Amino acid sequence: MDSDRVKSVVIVGGGTAGWMTAAGLCATLQSQGLSITLIESAAIGTVGVGEATLPHIRFFNQRLGIDEAELMKATKATFKLGIEFKDWGKIGDSYIHPFGNFGEDIARVGFHHFVSRAAQQGLDIHMDKWSLPVMAARHGKFQLPHPDPNNILSSFGFAYQFDASLYAKFLRSFCEKRGIKRIEGRITDVNLRSEDGFISSVDLENGSSIEADIFIDCSGFRGLLIEQALETGYKDWTNFLPCDRAVTAACEHEGPSLPYTTATAKSAGWQWRIPLQHRTGNGYVYCSDHISDDEAAASMLADLEGEQRTEPKTLRFKTGQRNKSWHKNCIAIGLSGGFLEPLESTGIFLIQEAITNFIEMFPTKDCPQIDQDEYNRIMDLNFERVRDFLLLHYVATTRDDSPFWRHIRDMDLPESLTYKMELFKSSGRIVSYELGAFKDPSWLAVYYGQGIIPRAYDPVADHIPLESLPQQLGKMEHEVAQAVASMSRHDDYIRRYCNAA
Repeated sequence: MDSDRVKSVVIVGGGTAGWMTAAGLCATLQSQGLSITLIESAAIGTVGVGEATLPHIRFFNQRLGIDEAELMKATKATFKLGIEFKDWGKIGDSYIHPFGNFGEDIARVGFHHFVSRAAQQGLDIHMDKWSLPVMAARHGKFQLPHPDPNNILSSFGFAYQFDASLYAKFLRSFCEKRGIKRIEGRITDVNLRSEDGFISSVDLENGSSIEADIFIDCSGFRGLLIEQALETGYKDWTNFLPCDRAVTAACEHEGPSLPYTTATAKSAGWQWRIPLQHRTGNGYVYCSDHISDDEAAASMLADLEGEQRTEPKTLRFKTGQRNKSWHKNCIAIGLSGGFLEPLESTGIFLIQEAITNFIEMFPTKDCPQIDQDEYNRIMDLNFERVRDFLLLHYVATTRDDSPFWRHIRDMDLPESLTYKMELFKSSGRIVSYELGAFKDPSWLAVYYGQGIIPRAYDPVADHIPLESLPQQLGKMEHEVAQAVASMSRHDDYIRRYCNAA
């Protein structure tokens, strides 16, 4: 019935989460008469620590009808083929987690089983050479994937490295052109209905009151609605991911803009490097039990590639997830729903998942409990699976060179991750699932990149004669090398496609 239909949504908070939510609702539901209002205060800053994304963001932008080149120019973006991890398995190691596969299946058997077989025979199994996006990244090459799925140049995905504040600004313009109402102001009170505890309205410091059927909390760590008003509670995961602070700064470029992000493990955490068109973003994510804020800032600044452009900014956080992402008529999206350190650029992905799932389950005014439960189940799985994948990087290591790494070595793991690791070590099999950001190639990249080689492999891999295995692997390596040689330099491609100079 029309009386049950949600007619108004209020989004509390701007930034990336708020404006992505507004844009998603605008593109899918505004034509049905949905009124969308966003409240934000310029006096309240946004976190904006992450400037790297996963390939999923491209499909979100496509659904909005956004021109990719225009977006990249506006956000001073570069292309991203993966993430380089340095010093994680042991000091001196380096591997890239790519947005694409390693090799090709042979006789319907996963390529990595043949790699494991080769390893047992003493052959070189460095996975980089069988991955087009890895080799392209290593050589500073890029081009858009080929449209023909049979062409090897179609066998990879890509994401962006961009200025997150400029992305929010771009989406704000997108929304306001389509009639989304923005209200500047600070919220002073959140009013609850006495009969069911739903949020009825929010009061602003100018004395006005804003009502809505649905409220979306994009207020950041403080969780103004979901926590301060509704007291939903928080799952603290610092026992698994103990880093609790980050210090950030930007610097000048040195050399070409490489098509990948770098995460370098350090004595008390790790440091990121994200090359944009106009600068390089840097940050040290660390555990305050093992290093002071001043020491962390000094360590980060000592490793900058170019002249420092901004003063260090320190952020405090607690890794974890809200007990309920959707409670009553309030949905928490972004940092208000949870935070997992940006080791694999998952912040914007989790925002996108929250928006997409909410739109797909868009409720009636009474927000049925079964709908809330299903949404929360899906978001719980997304958060837990990202948590396990991030934690894998820390525990798949032989490092014990500092108190931080010795603490990591001795801590208890979630049962879900222990099971995944033991299954792979035993047989080379990967726990596959539909929900979650990271599929089989991602797990393979970390396992092999950090020295976890299975004790056994699929016995069907033995059907290929051992003497022909080097030839098969060599052929794939040659095809990758030829394809990379045909690609453009990354900086040249940016100049032609989305130059923001």
